[in-house]
Amino acid sequence: MANGNQHPIRILHVVGGMNRGGIETWLMHVLRHIDRDRFQMDFLVHTDKPCAYDDEIRALGSRIIPCLQPSKPWLYARNFQRILHEYGLYDIVHSHVHHFSGYILLLANQAGVSIRIAHSHLDSSSLEAKAIWKRSLYLAVMKRWINLYATTGLACSRKATSLFGLPWEKDPRWQLLYCGIDLKAFQTVLDPMSVRAEFGIPEDAFVIGHVGRFEQQKNHHFLLEIITEVVKRESNIRLLLVGDGSLHPDIEQKVLQMGLTDYVIFAGSRHDVPRLMRGAMNVFLFPSLFEGLGLVLIEAQAAGLPCILSDVIPEEVDVIKPLMHRLSISQPASIWAEVILKSKNNQLKITPTETLKLVDESVLNIQASTKKLENIYLLESSKLVNK
Repeated sequence: MANGNQHPIRILHVVGGMNRGGIETWLMHVLRHIDRDRFQMDFLVHTDKPCAYDDEIRALGSRIIPCLQPSKPWLYARNFQRILHEYGLYDIVHSHVHHFSGYILLLANQAGVSIRIAHSHLDSSSLEAKAIWKRSLYLAVMKRWINLYATTGLACSRKATSLFGLPWEKDPRWQLLYCGIDLKAFQTVLDPMSVRAEFGIPEDAFVIGHVGRFEQQKNHHFLLEIITEVVKRESNIRLLLVGDGSLHPDIEQKVLQMGLTDYVIFAGSRHDVPRLMRGAMNVFLFPSLFEGLGLVLIEAQAAGLPCILSDVIPEEVDVIKPLMHRLSISQPASIWAEVILKSKNNQLKITPTETLKLVDESVLNIQASTKKLENIYLLESSKLVNK
């Protein structure tokens, strides 16, 4: 068994693909900050297409290993076993693919991997409640396998522990690991006017920002309803949408239909989110239907932005309470619009320097997050050595 005094502990992270998203961005933060002499992180992905972080991952000495056909269990199992045979047995398999982690950890157990981690980055309880019977059966089996084959379960918030069942606190395997952000990008000097000029945003425009994948969870349709209400009350505004995803064409079409073309800017997937938050945005809007934690909200707070968010988002993300305003998604778009415009006229009693300091001192910075993860890996490895 690997330990810090011999060869590095070898960890295989299982993700869909290393494109920009909350889970993937956090994993990149971890890869940059973890002691790479003691921990060798590789990434098993469910795609053979190039992803945004692939080049940097390889530059940092880690591998991208495609394992295809997750929708065909027997074929996927053969691919998985072949990979473990080809690359050598890993000390740890750390799975980030939510319910499907049950199958991953079953396969890892069959292959003889001693440490098997299921990591929940999402509170999917509302989706589970609406699932049809076939889906419900699949979810029940996966959760059963997670319970059987996970040696450790990590969740990014108390709500995200829904993957492990209740009462999760009574099982010592299940624990919280808050994802953290790297604050370096929030400490650089920048010129807001040049950031705005890049997108053709007027200097005096009030900019509402949103960062998130174009998927149902992020509630873009409601977001556009809110902007329609804002425009009725204030015309000198812009909505800056950062991200990409399967619903992108649908949302672009909706913007056209709603007559919002002059107000909505599609920035695409970006590597410089902190720069856009600090240089272009005045307020951050996040009406998600559900979240595991909401990593971009931590970034928005680090940038000193007032945040208007749905009340289903875990409260652990509220580092700077004066910046956070929670609303129910059952409230009409007009109420959301009024709260947004109220933030426009409110003078914040806290400076960006102070907000950055508070985030840095919280458990939601990358140093604290990475250190805790290292300790979990070391503790689980030491248990096996001492057996």
